[in-house]
Amino acid sequence: MAHFTSAIEVFKLLDRSNCRQCGEKTCMAFAGAVYLGTKSLTACPRIDRATLARFGCGPAIEKEGEDDIVAGLIEQVCRLDPEETARRAGGVSVGGRIVLKVLGKDFAIDPQGNFFTDIHVNPWIVVPFLSYLVRCPATPLTGKWIAFREIAGGRERYPLFRKRCEEVMQQVADTWPDLFDDIVHLFSGTRVAEQFDSDISVVLHPLPKVPVMICYWRPAEGMASSLNVFFEETVESRLDAGAVFNLGAGLARMFEVLALRHGFAIAHGRETA
Repeated sequence: MAHFTSAIEVFKLLDRSNCRQCGEKTCMAFAGAVYLGTKSLTACPRIDRATLARFGCGPAIEKEGEDDIVAGLIEQVCRLDPEETARRAGGVSVGGRIVLKVLGKDFAIDPQGNFFTDIHVNPWIVVPFLSYLVRCPATPLTGKWIAFREIAGGRERYPLFRKRCEEVMQQVADTWPDLFDDIVHLFSGTRVAEQFDSDISVVLHPLPKVPVMICYWRPAEGMASSLNVFFEETVESRLDAGAVFNLGAGLARMFEVLALRHGFAIAHGRETA
């Protein structure tokens, strides 16, 4: 079964009629849901059998063994002291729940392992969230930034990280000039002084003590655009390379789906069709 590498790949398979029979308002929104794994390609009544047989309904990320990993992490978290865990992780404890800010929104787990949140409980945030609660020390941030390949275990994963995270974000940024302003507004991000001579630098907090900095260089005469993602150097003490990868790839997918839902990627889809 093939895995989709982008929401645009799914969108190109659709008839773009916006018939709404799948439960989404537009074909673009449906493509994003399929890519994220929240909907199956089979939910589109206009997809022919040959296409379904070719692509199946798998999301873009592999999930083998994910349920066992999540169950094991939940078991560990449920054995933790909520107040002590919340304090060292940069959150609060409310009625036995551990509550953290995830991209500016409350994300909580109770002593029974139930999640409570104002956002979707997406797989890309669940494992990092749980791992962070288990591992995160009370040590402060240093304000120094490193690339993914500088994280222990990140060098060998960097080519895939580049493809699944940085290249996807770059494509969206090239297509959607107002991307960073909207990111700051929607996800409690901050525009910071340009880092590494970039044109735009934005910092997000997918977890309280795991800030992520996105640096974007606009295209210039004779030069293509560029985008790199950096992590605060203490990330290694809070998450392993796999969890950091999930965060980066998840953010990229979220940006892409947001762009698709606002219609900014239609032109790109047609040009590459």
